[in-house]
Amino acid sequence: MRSTRPFLRPVLAPSFCLALTTAPVAAVAQSAAPTTTPASAISAGDTAWMLTATALVLMMTIPGLALFYGGMVRKMNVLATVMQSFAITCLVTVLWMVAGYSLAFTAGTPLIGGTAQLLLRHLTLDSVSELAKTIPESVYMTFQMTFAIITPALICGAFADRMKFSAMLWFMGAWSLLVYAPIAHWVWGPGGFLGDAGVLDFAGGTVVHINAGVAGLVAALVLGKRKGYGIEMFAPHNLTLSVVGASLLWVGWFGFNAGSATNAGASAGMAMAVTQIATAAAALAWMGAEWTQRGKPSVLGIISGAVAGLVAITPASGFVDPAGGLAIGLAAGLACYWGATSLKHAFGYDDSLDAFGVHGVGGIVGALLTGVFAVAAIGGEGKGGLIDGHPGQVLTQAYGIAITAGYCAIASYVILKLVDVAIGLRVDAETERDGMDLALHGEVVQ
Repeated sequence: MRSTRPFLRPVLAPSFCLALTTAPVAAVAQSAAPTTTPASAISAGDTAWMLTATALVLMMTIPGLALFYGGMVRKMNVLATVMQSFAITCLVTVLWMVAGYSLAFTAGTPLIGGTAQLLLRHLTLDSVSELAKTIPESVYMTFQMTFAIITPALICGAFADRMKFSAMLWFMGAWSLLVYAPIAHWVWGPGGFLGDAGVLDFAGGTVVHINAGVAGLVAALVLGKRKGYGIEMFAPHNLTLSVVGASLLWVGWFGFNAGSATNAGASAGMAMAVTQIATAAAALAWMGAEWTQRGKPSVLGIISGAVAGLVAITPASGFVDPAGGLAIGLAAGLACYWGATSLKHAFGYDDSLDAFGVHGVGGIVGALLTGVFAVAAIGGEGKGGLIDGHPGQVLTQAYGIAITAGYCAIASYVILKLVDVAIGLRVDAETERDGMDLALHGEVVQ
């Protein structure tokens, strides 16, 4: 049996929360300038693939997520919704360049990265990251930037139709630096304590999906329900847009998962294969559950199921074989259907576009099942799960989920409350009733 030592030596939650909020910058500025490498050490093939993967992941947010969410809201809010994805892309790009990349992906402490790459001041033609030595650091930095962009954009689905645009910008800016960057460092950064504890997350089950889903749930609870929720119809205004958006997400996700191998090798190929299998399986599982329960298979249901499968396979994509991918996809389709219907109705919260129901629930299911279906023959030595004779990995995965969800929930709540006190979070009743497009942006869809 695999040792559970990593699971049994966690850093206590209060200590790392305190460290993140009180430690002076100088205390984490221990990292040296990035290393350089001869041009001959850079792989043209790996670089070409990672340039492609980076473009694919950016496509997931603009236009993929923008269209997916934009089609699901009412017509009077479609421009405000797509504007959120586009504005977050711009905002996070600048913040990632200024500080986010350095805090997430340079050496510092187990809790936060260093300051060596603030303003990307050591990014040169020949610099490489210790985490991806066969591609230029400029490519690796931009690839990780696209992850930092889509994660806060996913949160917007939970509070659709009711948050001020100004409040959204302040919340997302603070969240990207105070929540996303630290958690990315914990799991993927050099010396991050969750990565060192053995938590497996190939492409973002904890860092992206649980993180975004939990933040979305907190935001939905803090803002409260939409006016008329449970009484009025909030039917999607244009499901064709949502189908196009979901399709772009599916295609872009190959960059998300296969790109996380950071090379054009066998690991990327397997990640692509299991991503396709899990996505299709989850879409069919959601469709089947809905068909059985409601009598008809809906377009919204099958595309939501596909996204659920993409979410759940994300942490496992570099560690499981096709059979594991199929099992994870089927489980995710059923679990997220429950999360997007029965769960939110039972507890009465208004997760407008099911950000928590799909990304939170799907991320948790995927992260846990990574601990079940991971096999060392795919992921490498020491990266097997329950079926590979290492049941302790399930506990390690649960530990990673708990730390991520706990810190994200607390930090997101604090940021939301501070923004609410400073400028207010929610649009006024008249704007919410008449639509956000005209009131916030002076434009309407004809």
